[in-house]
Amino acid sequence: MAEDKDQEKSEPATPKKREDARKKGQVAQSREIPTVIILFSALGFFYFSGSWMVWNLTGFLRGFYQNIFEIPLAISSAQAFLFAIAEKIFWLILPFFSVVLVAGLAANLMQVGLHLSEDALKPKLSKLNPLKGMKKFASLHSLTEVIKSILKILIIGGTATIVINSELAGIPPLMRMGIGEILAFLGLASQKIVFYTCLVLIILSIADYVYQRWEFEKNLKMTKQEVKDEYKQSEGDPMVRARIKRLQAEMARHRMMEAVPDADVVVTNPTHFAVALKYDPKEMTAPKLIAKGADLVAQRIKEIAKEADIPIVENKPLARTIFRSVELEGYIPADLYKAVAEILAYVYSLKQRM
Repeated sequence: MAEDKDQEKSEPATPKKREDARKKGQVAQSREIPTVIILFSALGFFYFSGSWMVWNLTGFLRGFYQNIFEIPLAISSAQAFLFAIAEKIFWLILPFFSVVLVAGLAANLMQVGLHLSEDALKPKLSKLNPLKGMKKFASLHSLTEVIKSILKILIIGGTATIVINSELAGIPPLMRMGIGEILAFLGLASQKIVFYTCLVLIILSIADYVYQRWEFEKNLKMTKQEVKDEYKQSEGDPMVRARIKRLQAEMARHRMMEAVPDADVVVTNPTHFAVALKYDPKEMTAPKLIAKGADLVAQRIKEIAKEADIPIVENKPLARTIFRSVELEGYIPADLYKAVAEILAYVYSLKQRM
């Protein structure tokens, strides 16, 4: 175990480890991308629907102040009035929050797809351990995140400062303008600040996503021993699999030998190959190979055939061809029909004489 820990993680993660990490909720994900998409969505919503919101809000306040003295001073009427205000505000801000919600979901789906991790939602008491919490704060990852946050604040603050300085020349003329023009100036200036901030955030989010992918792949890397252990767990120990194959081959050979007494004829090489054929015109479309073997297995097939009084016919080319070209329990191919039919006819004639 100590040797495994000392090994360098130089191997790329296997598909199984990637799948296990995904089940645990460990995916390459940048938090900056949802922030940028939400900000752009909000900016776009205010740009295209801001006048609609202002118009509705202005109409609502105008009606409120015009009818304020007509509201009866009673608890029931006050409750109904507050409910009406809350309902109006709800329907006014619902489109905005819907756009923001869809943008946030879309940003996460773009990165990780549709994925729900039960392990990530399970409560873990280890997360409440203060020692582990202190270790996280003192880790290299936490230090990197702090440096990234400071750089982000400096870059965004610098961008906002540059935009504000470019708008300072338009502030003195506001003293001779009306409230509507002042509000319009402030709105455009705010939109410029948010727009250029979002452009900077796009660059930062792309860089952050590339870094998150690199860090994720680095953390998923495995040692050579881990790859070997995973292969053994998924595929099984090679020695065990070899033993299983050997046992399966022995069982198949045993079943094959049990089928030899049911054969109609055994065709031999005569020493190297032996094939046992069976043909039932009522059930088979062609003669069937029910046993075959070479060397010692061929000798055993011939011994069983002699004990069961199965005719043994020597035909070197036919025995060799059937052994090499026909699978066990397979039917004889059409190009060998004539040669096999001659042998079966000879066998049937022997049986009739006997």
